[in-house]
Amino acid sequence: MNPVEIPDVAYFRGKRAFVAGGAGFLGSWLCETLIKSGADVVCVDNLATGLEQNISDLKGRRNFVFEKLDIAEKALDEDVDLIFHFASRASPEEYQQHPVETLLANSDGTRRILDTARKCGARVIYASSSEVYGHPTVVPTPESYWGLVNSVGPRSCYDEGKRFGEALCMAYVRAYDTDVRIARIFNTYGPRIRGDGAYARSASRFIFQALRGQPLTIYGDGKQTRSFCYVTDTVSALLQTASTELAKGEVLNIGNPHETTILALANLVSKLVGGRREITYGPLPPDDPPRRCPDISKARTILRWEPRVGLEEGLAKTIQWFKENMEVAK
Repeated sequence: MNPVEIPDVAYFRGKRAFVAGGAGFLGSWLCETLIKSGADVVCVDNLATGLEQNISDLKGRRNFVFEKLDIAEKALDEDVDLIFHFASRASPEEYQQHPVETLLANSDGTRRILDTARKCGARVIYASSSEVYGHPTVVPTPESYWGLVNSVGPRSCYDEGKRFGEALCMAYVRAYDTDVRIARIFNTYGPRIRGDGAYARSASRFIFQALRGQPLTIYGDGKQTRSFCYVTDTVSALLQTASTELAKGEVLNIGNPHETTILALANLVSKLVGGRREITYGPLPPDDPPRRCPDISKARTILRWEPRVGLEEGLAKTIQWFKENMEVAK
């Protein structure tokens, strides 16, 4: 696996970091990289979608603590320097099966985290999503775009949950001068992403199916686009968001600016796994956005960051991980 580029190791050394959702895909990468940077990490996760296997190599280290906890239900009592709020279901099929829990993680959970930050003077990195843009009419989409979202549709539990979380973060910035940074994360893939059932997203689902010799399932005609960012690039940007003073109070798109159709992604996975795979088509889910691509001009300027790993290279690394971890990945 590519190592994460750590932009400012000195900033993290000796810091106490709280990672909510730390046993999940991105959360576990953050925990691991923060520890490599010399930080002490408190990882909490209710394990609704996260996996203890993701953090198994970290357990037992003197600077790592794990607690099974739902931040939407229990107040935090931690004296920390940094808080990464990544506690939310993120797969569309899954969060639509758990709409209330998804909304509460981004409302009650966010409030508890912000209250903790206010009490101990911590810096907060809130994991928002490109989903806040809904069906954007401006593509590539800048942070200044307000979004076109169905507030009562089946995806609204996530879309509006993240939008409310952002609004709450900015309310704390304005009312209490809380140091909050909002990362609008676009589609990220890589080792540790789940590929099974409701937890799967397009890239991981295709890999999981291809390695099992199954047809690749596309919902809709496959002409819809997404922008896929390899996990080490995303995590590097998140750490830069945490350490850069200029990011205080800012909203930043984190993603790869290269658009890819879902059909092209399926064909590329098939090619990299080897041999042709049958593709089957299902109905397009309601409110599924036709295009998704970030304008990362702001991240380039403030963070001095842009993705380094190309899609083919990143998929090849992810496929290799799945080959070695098929049982862990589900």
